[in-house]
Amino acid sequence: MPFAAHPPCPGDWELANYHYSLPPELIAQSGMVPRDHARLLVVYPDHHEHRRFYELPELLHPGDLLVLNNTKVLPARLLGTRPGGGLTEFLLLEPGEAACWRVLVRPGRRVGVGTVVRFPTAGPTRLLGVVQGRDASTGGRWVQFQTPAGQVIDQTALLPLLHKLGELPLPPYIHHFQGDPNQYQTVYAQVEGSVAAPTAGLHFTEELLQTLAAQGIDQAMVTLHVGIGTFRPVSTADVRQHQLHSEWVEVSPKTVAQIRHTQAQGGRVIAVGTTVVRALEGAAQGGQLQAMTGKIDLYIYPGYTWRVIDGLITNFHLPQSSLLLLVSALIGRERLLQLYQEAIRERYRFYSLGDAMIILP
Repeated sequence: MPFAAHPPCPGDWELANYHYSLPPELIAQSGMVPRDHARLLVVYPDHHEHRRFYELPELLHPGDLLVLNNTKVLPARLLGTRPGGGLTEFLLLEPGEAACWRVLVRPGRRVGVGTVVRFPTAGPTRLLGVVQGRDASTGGRWVQFQTPAGQVIDQTALLPLLHKLGELPLPPYIHHFQGDPNQYQTVYAQVEGSVAAPTAGLHFTEELLQTLAAQGIDQAMVTLHVGIGTFRPVSTADVRQHQLHSEWVEVSPKTVAQIRHTQAQGGRVIAVGTTVVRALEGAAQGGQLQAMTGKIDLYIYPGYTWRVIDGLITNFHLPQSSLLLLVSALIGRERLLQLYQEAIRERYRFYSLGDAMIILP
């Protein structure tokens, strides 16, 4: 059965009540090696315990289903020069119409409509970014990529250029990353399109997935291309008034069939990450889980009625973020913040490359 709705408590809709203080040294700057040696805070309805991620097979049952997000992070960070020689950074968020991309720009105040940003040569192609307009929803720009001759470079042609010129867009709180860039991709990443990793999945190794499968724990895939809006702080004092940017998702008929079979057999549907939660719950907003392809902007906060998931694997999230609100909707704000305080005392590693939590019924 999906999680029961956790009734909201006084103060649950006040953004100020989702703050906690984190010592800066607990912000992980690189992933754990091996991946599955990360710490794991195991949360049950009436108690919790401290484990390691490689102990996951001991916590799940034959017949359970892990649902994973197979999105792959694009090398979406481009560094170029604008007229006059100043350095300019583009962070490509998602493609739009007329071969344009929604792009965050730094320094934005120096890049207006009509600005042409030049990027290093990629083989025979020199890449130009021509600003077409301002994007009110993000404060960024709409950019069309062209050759010096004015030929428009569409999405298909741009992707190989990104692999030559671009960098993975690590979160801004990672200042000293020195690991292999592949640490910021899951081992099952397949479908390019995200500007951030589905970080709960970073703890899995191929060997751990094989062990789980051999134990009778099946795996299903969804695709949700993570956008920048997921990680932005909630911006309204009343959390109910916040709105998320939409993200592209695919929940296939095969995955829907796997979930229905698991439920019929009494197994548990365990979402690996908040992106999987939003994909599955978003595809069930009609009342029943259905296959879908398109955009969702589902925003989950305390008082939400759960339709699909029975458990969640997730990382430790930023204060006053929509992700913290989503997890609060599962187990309650007060208990979640108490668990975070214990994790801080126990010196867990926080945020994208940090340790993990699993919430079980």
